[in-house]
Amino acid sequence: VLGERGTVVVFICNHCPYVKAITGRLVDAADQLRDDGIGLVAICANDASTHPQDSFENMQRFARERGFTFPYLHDEDQSVARAYDAQCTPDFFGLDANGVILYRGRLDEGRKDPPPPGARAELIEAMQMIARTGRAPDIQVPSVGCGIKWKAA
Repeated sequence: VLGERGTVVVFICNHCPYVKAITGRLVDAADQLRDDGIGLVAICANDASTHPQDSFENMQRFARERGFTFPYLHDEDQSVARAYDAQCTPDFFGLDANGVILYRGRLDEGRKDPPPPGARAELIEAMQMIARTGRAPDIQVPSVGCGIKWKAA
């Protein structure tokens, strides 16, 4: 999972239309980043008791149907999402080889629709820069999506 040159941690879920719209591009990005020595792991932290479509069983089905080539983990107690201060699905965190978060941005310009022709692959470019230089891009556009479904306190 961890790449020798960096790792992407992305919080996703099964039901969010923003996530559903990017899964093909996410798989492509994971494959391209793997070739650059950068790992990717997806995590679902949504409360499955209030959102059963995000249950672990449904996560397994979703990953199979979408052709995930990376681990899709269940953060049942939401401790990982809280530690990252994850806010939405999808929410991307780019870590350098030492595990330091240097990127908190989006995959690309696409939201529920594909990005426009010629749009930059922002996540891939950022992670390649981090792997090559140890620095992150100055401009990082936050991701947009559905809010994480937190458990009642």
